[in-house]
Amino acid sequence: MADKELNVVSTTADSNDGAVDVSKQTDIEAAPAKTSMSRQRMSDLFTIFCAGAALISDGYQNNLMTMTNVLFKKEFPEDYTPAISTRVSNALLIGEIIGQIVIGLTCDYMGRKTAIILTTLCIVLGGILATAAHGTSLHGLFWMLTVARGIVGFGTGGEYPASSVSASESANEHVPSRRGPTFILVTNLPLSFGGPFAVIVFLIVLSAAGLNHLEVVWRVCFGIGILWPLSVFYFRLRMLNSKLYRRGAIKKQVPYKLVLRYYWKTLIGTCGAWFLYDFITFPNGVFSGTILASVVPASGNVLLHTAEWQLLLGALALPGVFIGAWMCDRVGRKNTMMIGFSGYLVFGLIIGCAYEKITKIVPLFVIFYGLMQSSGNMGPGDMLGLLSSESYATSVRGTCYGLSAAIGKAGAAIGTQAFTPIQVHLGKKWTFIIAAICGVAGMLVTYFFVPNVTGEDLGKNDERFRQFLVDNGWDGEMGEDDLKAQAHEVQMPSASVVEKI
Repeated sequence: MADKELNVVSTTADSNDGAVDVSKQTDIEAAPAKTSMSRQRMSDLFTIFCAGAALISDGYQNNLMTMTNVLFKKEFPEDYTPAISTRVSNALLIGEIIGQIVIGLTCDYMGRKTAIILTTLCIVLGGILATAAHGTSLHGLFWMLTVARGIVGFGTGGEYPASSVSASESANEHVPSRRGPTFILVTNLPLSFGGPFAVIVFLIVLSAAGLNHLEVVWRVCFGIGILWPLSVFYFRLRMLNSKLYRRGAIKKQVPYKLVLRYYWKTLIGTCGAWFLYDFITFPNGVFSGTILASVVPASGNVLLHTAEWQLLLGALALPGVFIGAWMCDRVGRKNTMMIGFSGYLVFGLIIGCAYEKITKIVPLFVIFYGLMQSSGNMGPGDMLGLLSSESYATSVRGTCYGLSAAIGKAGAAIGTQAFTPIQVHLGKKWTFIIAAICGVAGMLVTYFFVPNVTGEDLGKNDERFRQFLVDNGWDGEMGEDDLKAQAHEVQMPSASVVEKI
């Protein structure tokens, strides 16, 4: 009897101890989960803001050659030929095309954080090489600049899918109902502000160094481009992959045939529209300084006056970003993009058809030129990145975004290469008339191929894509870490769940 009682007591004690242990274990496991959620929210917040800070650097680098081309032409009038100017300008574009594709794949396979750190390092390395560029001859100097700008381009190109996709996913978890405007204000606004910012830096450095020290001017301008990515590097090291990515990532056996079956029409829309947009806007940005220099009166300090008009041109293009952010939810992404492309038609024809007369009145020419670029920012400038980040599922978002942007940069490279021959053989006015023609083509591509995205929760898009894969026989592994599961087992969160996270 005593033995039985002892056993009962012992068993009870053991069960109580077990209960205590389970309770302690539950507490121990709950604490990291709570900390992890808090860290995830903080990481998402910093991801959004760091995307804006980093993309200012991208905008700065994209527009740095605008005034540098004018400066090099003044410093090396015989050696800096149109062919070399185009080569140095195109180096960034070629690097961006490669970076957009490679980093687009990287951020889907290896995670957003890995991709973002890699792009930051490339921008810094390329910026250092460009700042310190030397050669045994001027041609050697220009070749080193070409290589350095290519490395910078790989980094800035990679920022498009890496930063933009991360910002979109983080905004979806923090401000799902205002994801569109938030995305635009931390992506296209910094990219567009990079143009005026590059001219402001150029004017300050030129005023400080003077016309007798032009080498100092361009080296300092290249060097300043390193500071922005460095300023956010620490925060990027601490960031986490988004919750959408940790749930929807496909890191093995990506079913690309099914991806093409599901997204072929959307890819034609985003790739085609981005090609047309960059074919217009990039050469008009890179060579806008050259265009302005040709219409600015030759008397006085041409370099300074060109920079001042260039600053006004860049400032006139900025309001379009805010108008597009305001319109995207009210008018719709697709309609806003078509309205923006129509601006190329209207202002391109006005400038092109009246080029000989309008260029004699520099302020009027700059205003119409700025309005054309502002309409581009309002429409395709704002909407292409937004639509590319919203139209595709998380598992292939980086790849499809990067591919769309890369096709766009291919258009930019072709446009830059064709810009000078068009001016020489057809006349300067035809650069604007062709912009109008591309505006019409852009409206048609948008109308027939771009989906009418409404700004719904990204998790719903992920769920539709996952179900499509499962229905077509694919049941691979999705997600990572604690959210990893087979495709048929994955449960995508509803909008209400995302808002609570």
